[in-house]
Amino acid sequence: MLTLINFSKYITEDKGGKNLHLEHIEDEILNFGVSGGRAAINFVRSLRDMLAGASRSSVNMTVKWDGAPAIFAGIDPEDGKFFVAKKSVFNATPKLYKTAKEIDDDGLSGSLNSKFKVALAEFSKLGIKGVLQGDLMWTDDIETDTIDGVRYYTFQPNTIVYAVPVDSDFGKQINASKIGIVWHTTYKGSALQDMKASFGVDIKGLSNPTSVWMDDATYKDVAGKATMTEKETEAVTKSLSGAGKTFQKINSGMLTKFLNIQNNFTGNLAGASLKTYYNSKVRQGKPINNPKAHAKGYEKWVSDTYDKRIKSLKTEKSQQKVENEKKEMLRELKKHTKNLEQVILFQNYLIEAKMGIVKKLNSVKQLTDTFIRTANGFKVVNPEGFVAIDRVSGNAVKLVDRMEFSFNNFTAIKAWDR
Repeated sequence: MLTLINFSKYITEDKGGKNLHLEHIEDEILNFGVSGGRAAINFVRSLRDMLAGASRSSVNMTVKWDGAPAIFAGIDPEDGKFFVAKKSVFNATPKLYKTAKEIDDDGLSGSLNSKFKVALAEFSKLGIKGVLQGDLMWTDDIETDTIDGVRYYTFQPNTIVYAVPVDSDFGKQINASKIGIVWHTTYKGSALQDMKASFGVDIKGLSNPTSVWMDDATYKDVAGKATMTEKETEAVTKSLSGAGKTFQKINSGMLTKFLNIQNNFTGNLAGASLKTYYNSKVRQGKPINNPKAHAKGYEKWVSDTYDKRIKSLKTEKSQQKVENEKKEMLRELKKHTKNLEQVILFQNYLIEAKMGIVKKLNSVKQLTDTFIRTANGFKVVNPEGFVAIDRVSGNAVKLVDRMEFSFNNFTAIKAWDR
């Protein structure tokens, strides 16, 4: 069985335990300190064992589809009526759409209005018990494109353009459908506010009208062509060994203090966080190859964030106050530089191991070809990534090539940019 921290620690949730956002596995040490780092190592080790054919644990692998918007659909326990909803489904006063009029009354307009109306009409045919969450892939926005001489049906709900040959079986299903969705999370409970999330959806028990194409995102052929060779397994093991040795050098107490500093970067200083600094590098397409330089660069990032705050203030007194806070913060951060270098090196080793697994998973062709849209046409890319789920505990984590997908997510032409 996988040794993992609690399910709630692998996803960003609201107070009721609702699934809002999966976390990158290498960030767990920044989310939960040494316990998160230890859990991340154990998770990657178990994935390595699974793909090497040596694992006895039950692990599900799903493809992370780049769909939008997120849609919830199911039965309202209060009155037994079917609904569709946005993420506000779990608010204290939930917004549920049970009729087309309620969609109009809520102010949804344009394509979002029509998409939710199609979802309401079509998903009511599925016989959903409880509540499901999925990512919408298409409604009436399917296009036909010729890419490298092949005729494709294409759809772009967010960043990635999915392409399916027109004359394929999947292409024929798309042509016959009115809506496409990938279900990924199941909710159960006696009231909406009390429902708990579990990754995975059993779609076999649902009705399957031709007007609805749906998938449960399960990764196909994990135990077949995706089995790692001895050389590939050794490479991942070497990276894990480096992560383990570096992990032992991280000062737990210092890391806890550093994370407390991170948690205090809120409001106008929220941009001073290490995660935000890392994302700035991703936007530039710059991998973190030098932990020492990255740690040093982070100090400047924090200083610059404070300077922006100071410039926004109108009185000299308030400016001086924040200037003093900046100096104190930089003095404090310098105490953490050496430990932070070890944390960043640990993350790098973990990313190396993760990418060995992602590369192997990407080697097996899935349902669609994937591209991004650029000013010069279509560019071939890998899928967004994968989600690994322990069937026994329900724990889950995402495995994403941040230097590819996250860079594309920041820079590619999105569906709404066109």
